[in-house]
Amino acid sequence: MTDALAPDRPAQAASRPDWAGETEQQVLDQALGLAPAQGWTWPMTRAAGRAAGLSGPETELLLPHGPRDLAALLSRRHDAAALAALPDPAGLKIRERIRRAVLARLDAACADEAATRRWSGYLSLPLNLPLALSLLWDSADGLWRWAGDIATDENHYSKRAILSGILAGALALRLHASPAEAEAFLDARIDNVMAFEKWKAGLSTHDVMGEVARALGKMRYR
Repeated sequence: MTDALAPDRPAQAASRPDWAGETEQQVLDQALGLAPAQGWTWPMTRAAGRAAGLSGPETELLLPHGPRDLAALLSRRHDAAALAALPDPAGLKIRERIRRAVLARLDAACADEAATRRWSGYLSLPLNLPLALSLLWDSADGLWRWAGDIATDENHYSKRAILSGILAGALALRLHASPAEAEAFLDARIDNVMAFEKWKAGLSTHDVMGEVARALGKMRYR
């Protein structure tokens, strides 16, 4: 974008209340094409911004944390796509609800498979682990809410911690092994955790977070 166009930006933004949100998605669209070769980096972020018609300063204003912001935007896009693809859960047993929810989330991630591979490697870096855990938690929370979970006690947190571990492990297998192995892992885990008291007895939150970290580590070195 040339400097001559820059004065028009405030007027455009004022006439479009969600200009920032729309523009973030446009930059993300460009990033999906660039990330497989460039990774989730600041140079990639700036290149995606230029491809979306932004100057360097505009890109940095819109995405102050650069690749971290784009990584979060991609995860939320995949969350939304998974929820949009899921049916009405009424009439489904809880086991089937969780199975369908996780598979929908995997399908959404793998619709952008090449970019998601680099995304998972980026999030597996030690400095990015807190962001990875936060995004996994948000994904798990959305899926549990779709499944009808209304727990407000400690079960609320235990369920989401455990589903975060399942999501991380299943995604690692889907990306680096095969869909069949990811489904087998998912089915085995669901069989082990459908009785919630067994979840609490067999897995602590600390154990689950360790499992998430191990799954992310496998993504990093594949």
